[in-house]
Amino acid sequence: MEKLPIIEMDASSIASAIKKKQFTALEAVTAFINRIKAINPSINALVENRFSQAVQEAKEADELLKHKGPLGKLHGVPISIKECFHVQGMKTTGGLEHRQDLIYQEDADVVRQLKQEGAIILGKTNTPALCFCQETDNKLYGRTNNPWDLTKTAGGSSGGEGALLAAGGAAVGIGSDIGGSIRFPSHFNGIIGFKPGKGSLSSEGHFPSVQHDLQERMLTVGPMGKSVQDMQLIYEILSGAPVKSQILNQFKIEILPTNPGYPLSVRTSELLRQLENFLEKIYTVQQIMPPYFRDSALIWQEVMSINGSKLVEDEAFNNDRSGLVRSFLKEKLRQRTNVHPYLSRAIMGAKMFKPSHKRVKEINDILYQGDELLKTYLDKRLLILPVYYRSALEHGQVFKEIFSFRKTYLQYMPYTAYANVWGLPALTVPVGEDEAKMPIGIQIISGIGNEDAIFRLGRLLAKRFRGYKLAQLEDR
Repeated sequence: MEKLPIIEMDASSIASAIKKKQFTALEAVTAFINRIKAINPSINALVENRFSQAVQEAKEADELLKHKGPLGKLHGVPISIKECFHVQGMKTTGGLEHRQDLIYQEDADVVRQLKQEGAIILGKTNTPALCFCQETDNKLYGRTNNPWDLTKTAGGSSGGEGALLAAGGAAVGIGSDIGGSIRFPSHFNGIIGFKPGKGSLSSEGHFPSVQHDLQERMLTVGPMGKSVQDMQLIYEILSGAPVKSQILNQFKIEILPTNPGYPLSVRTSELLRQLENFLEKIYTVQQIMPPYFRDSALIWQEVMSINGSKLVEDEAFNNDRSGLVRSFLKEKLRQRTNVHPYLSRAIMGAKMFKPSHKRVKEINDILYQGDELLKTYLDKRLLILPVYYRSALEHGQVFKEIFSFRKTYLQYMPYTAYANVWGLPALTVPVGEDEAKMPIGIQIISGIGNEDAIFRLGRLLAKRFRGYKLAQLEDR
C-alpha cells in the first residue's frame, strides 16, 4: 500500500506514526505549516497562526518521546481550531472589527482537553460574523473560498475549518454546530464532520454563547477531519468515555425518499438511490420521512429568533451608533460599515420571525413530546439524510436561500435543522461528487447513545463511496 504524504494523513495515523518514530512531530508540524503557506492565500481559511509556538511544542513533544515520557492520544498531532473558541494567547473576535485586539488567557474546555492529549494547535480558522450564517465571510478577515472551486462557498459557520482540512492544512479540527455549522462545510468541502448530541460535550469558552435554553439544546461542539476513526477518537477524548459498542445489523436503516417534497438535486437523488441499493443487500433498509421532519425548519428558525437575537445585535453593534437598519441600508448603498450585511440581515430576520411567549411555550411542549417519541423511535434506527439539496453553490447563494424574508428556509433547512432541533448526533460523510467534481455528503443520524452504530455505518460508507480526498488547489 502506497504511503500517504503527511498532509493527507488523519490524526490517528499521524499519532501512531510519531509514536512509532516513523517521523517526528516537528516533521509533521512543518509539513502542515508549509501546506498552509501554499494554500491559504487562495482560500483564506486560517486567520491567525501560532506557527512559531507550534514548532517549539513539536520539538518538546519529540524530546518527551525520546525520554519515554507520558504520551497523549494526539501526541504531536497538528490541529486547527475554529475562531470562536478561546485559545490562550490568541484572539477571539467573532469576525468583528471592534474585537480584533481581544486576546484570551484561558482555553475553551475542548481546547484544553485536546492540548492535554498532546495536540499542537497551528492556528484558528475563519467564521462568519458571530457564527451567525451558513457562509463564511466577515468584515475583519474577509471571505473563505472552497478549495475545490474558489468561486464556490465553503459553507459556515465552520467554513474556515472545512476549507483548511479539505486542502490538507491540518490533521483534524474542531467546529461547532447550531444550524448545520459543522455539516454544511463538511458537505461542501468533502470532509468528515461529527455533530454530537445535545449536552454531550462542553461548549464553555465558545463565543458567542447561546441566549436561551432552547438554543442550548441545538448548539454542540464537534470534530471535523479526514476519517470517521478520527471523529470517534476526538469525540471520545472530549466526552471522556469510549462509545458503547453496538452491532450494526441490529439497526434498521431509513433513507429519506428521493422525492421528499423538498428541493433535491438529480445527482443527490442518484446518490441516495446508490446508497440504498448498496445497503439493502446487507441491512434492513426502507425509505421514510422521520417523525417531526416537516416541523423542524420552522422550529429551528423560531428558536434561533427567540428575543429577536438581541444579545447578538448588542455585540455586533457595540461600537457602532448607526444601528442595525441604518447599517444595513448603508451597506446596500456601497458605503463602508463595520458589520457584514450577512449579519445585519440575519438579525433583521430574527426580529421578523421572533416567536411570541405563547409560541415559545408551544415549542417547549412540542419538543417534550418529540423527545419522548424519538427516544423510542431511534432506539435501533439510523437515519440517512442529505445535508443540503445540492453541492456547494456560488458565494452568497446559500445565504439568499436560507435568509430570505420570503421564508424559503422552510424549503432548504429541514435536512440540517432536524438534528439541531432534536439534539441528535449526526455524522457527515462524503459519498460522491456532482458533474463539476464538487463533493456531496450525507448525514447519518440517530439517538444519543447510538454513536458507535453511526460511526460503524460511516466507516462503511466512507470506504465504499467517496470518503475524504485532498483538494489539489494547484489543479484549479
